[in-house]
Amino acid sequence: MYLALKHLHITCVVLSGLGFLLRGFWMLQESPRLQGRLPRVAPHVVDTLLLGSALALAFLSGQYPFVQGWLTAKVLALLAYIGCGSVALKRGRSKAVRGIFFVMALSCFAYIVSVALTRHPAGFFAGL
Repeated sequence: MYLALKHLHITCVVLSGLGFLLRGFWMLQESPRLQGRLPRVAPHVVDTLLLGSALALAFLSGQYPFVQGWLTAKVLALLAYIGCGSVALKRGRSKAVRGIFFVMALSCFAYIVSVALTRHPAGFFAGL
């Protein structure tokens, strides 16, 4: 059960990241594709599965945010990612602002993945 949840979680991470990247490029190009049904619905489905699998993995492994430092770092970075992504795709007043927040959101995403891979709050920077 744990391994299946882990694979589901990793698959959803990849789909979520690639979907955000694609929607960000469409936003920068001002593509009408961004307003299609699939780009508006799919991220909610994928991210719900992502969050659900994360909660199930935490429960099954007995590792919880605010107990484990690396999980706390992931949760806090996730909040930053959501905020930056929201400004990047919807709330930014200009293309320049949306572009800056798009890069910031991608940086948050990369940090979250690095923390997950290293299981250290500093992520890939832990070895420096």
